[in-house]
Amino acid sequence: MSNTTALLSLVVPVFNEEENIPLLTDRICTALNGYTFELIYVDDCSTDATRESIKKMNNPKVVLVELKKNYGQSLAMAAGFDVAQGEYVVTLDGDLQNDPDDIPAMLTKLIDEDWDVVTGVRQKRQDSKLKTIPSKIANLIIRSTTKLNIQDQGCALKVFTKETAKNLNLYGEMHRFINLAAFLDGARISEVPVRHHARQFGVSKYGLGRTFKVVNDLLLILFQRKFLQKPIYFFGNIGLALFGSGSLLGLYFVALKLMGEDIWGRPLLILAVLLIVVGVQFFSIGILYDLLMKTYFESQDKKPFRVRKVSRFDA
Repeated sequence: MSNTTALLSLVVPVFNEEENIPLLTDRICTALNGYTFELIYVDDCSTDATRESIKKMNNPKVVLVELKKNYGQSLAMAAGFDVAQGEYVVTLDGDLQNDPDDIPAMLTKLIDEDWDVVTGVRQKRQDSKLKTIPSKIANLIIRSTTKLNIQDQGCALKVFTKETAKNLNLYGEMHRFINLAAFLDGARISEVPVRHHARQFGVSKYGLGRTFKVVNDLLLILFQRKFLQKPIYFFGNIGLALFGSGSLLGLYFVALKLMGEDIWGRPLLILAVLLIVVGVQFFSIGILYDLLMKTYFESQDKKPFRVRKVSRFDA
């Protein structure tokens, strides 16, 4: 692969990283010497001199995207994807913990082996337990609930094909589950070991409160991606289970009544009625949700599928 053929777009969301910006820019330019690339810094409404630090460099390879307010890393990344013009998109953090020297090998693997995403696996991770423990829990949940067997979901250093990156819908804390989102959309993903460095300047933006957001977003993305086009399978199955349980209890009380026993006011009878009513409601929600999904796709002329590649061959 000639290293002058691919235009790379590096998307780096930043928030209060004024000391890291010049060093990161120098390291990227050194690592990608000979490549044609654009370096997109997305400033998530920093309160320090991050924007001034970027502008002061006056580097023709740098693109500065300034957000109007602090949206969070996911939407900052989405804004960078929207601006990106490269055939391949690279993401990395702005805190110098990711090593730009790993990018060329990742890009080569993506192109030569025809992957849609190549993601890093941080070796000798230089983070506190506050960050590593929730990350390990999330990785375990994803591996056990999906067929995606990726060791390190949280590594920010990734290389995408342009189509894969631009088709991602990011919100909340979904940037932490880009691999999962891409995988559930049909992307082919591989992983490679990458270096990881300790933060030198600035303060980590990760707090304990984000752990709960991560778990909520993980459950949300698993539900949406798995049942978006077939919600009746989720709500309908729950409804049928509840309705079936209630019906069996109801038949039991009918039999008792026929044998002459007094069944009025029994807690199990009330439970049977409740299960039947709630079961019907869940099934009805599934039908309504299914109709909404059909309306969503048809009203906007959206296709419920995505074609990865079309190859044509001469006779």
